[in-house]
Order: sequence, then structure tokens, then C-alpha cells
Amino acid sequence: MPVSDLMPAPATGRFVAAVHHFPLRIYFEDTDLSGLVYHANYLRYMERARSDMLRIAGIDQRGEHEGGSGVYAVTDLQIRYRRPAGLDDDLMVVSRVTEVRAASCSIQQSVMRGEEELTHATITVAWLTPQGRPQRQPKAWTDIFTRLCQGEDIHP
Repeated sequence: MPVSDLMPAPATGRFVAAVHHFPLRIYFEDTDLSGLVYHANYLRYMERARSDMLRIAGIDQRGEHEGGSGVYAVTDLQIRYRRPAGLDDDLMVVSRVTEVRAASCSIQQSVMRGEEELTHATITVAWLTPQGRPQRQPKAWTDIFTRLCQGEDIHP
């Protein structure tokens, strides 16, 4: 049996209706001297969840970037830390598209431990040319974001 058949799949999230859920576990490397998750790591978790959400939704960021079409960049971030996470905690990053514009969209994200919200953020990303100028997102992508924003299931 090939080794690849024995390997588990990487962590991935899933949509429940139009809300993306991305699981993660806290490891020693995520913590600081106090044993709690270092504040900047929450941004990493949210970035992973957004990338996973887009991939599952059918948005090929990598293909567009490699093809020279453009790239998403965070243009605004508002974050609130409510409670700390610690070693071995099982968390869920919950992501919702809340606004769609021609060249950008906003996503609310919460890092949850069970029913307890640890961190909440609103992130705006803009679609940029390779030269860093805002441009319209691909129409198929704005259609996906609009459906998610309206609470529609994106899968048939």
C-alpha cells in the first residue's frame, strides 16, 4: 500500500449553510511565556480559515495569482480579544461574508471554543492588480460572495 494512502488529509473546514467552520488545535508553538495563545496567532488562524473558505467555495486564488491576474490583500482589520486560548484547546474559526463590493468584500470571523467566543474580527479584503491597485473581482467570485452574504448554500 502506498504511503500516500495511509496519510490523513490536511485539516479542512466545511460550510454549514453559508457559514464556514474551520477546526484547529492549539499546540505548544502557538503559546507565549504565559502558556496562552500569542495574540498575533489568532490572525494566522483567521487567515487559514479564509483561505480554506475560498478554496472550498471554488475561488482559485493561487491560479489567479500565478496567472498574473491579481491577489487579495487585507485592507482593514478590526479585532477584539475576549478570552484566551491555551495548549490543547480545540477551536473553531467561524467565518461569514457580510458585505460584497466590486473590488472587495468583508468577512466576520470568530474564534470559538465550544460556544464561547474568544476573538472576533471584521476583515475587509480587496482584489488587487499585480501592481497593487484595486480592481474588480472576477464576476464568478462576486456571485459566490453575494450568495454567501445572502445566506445561500453555495453547493448544489
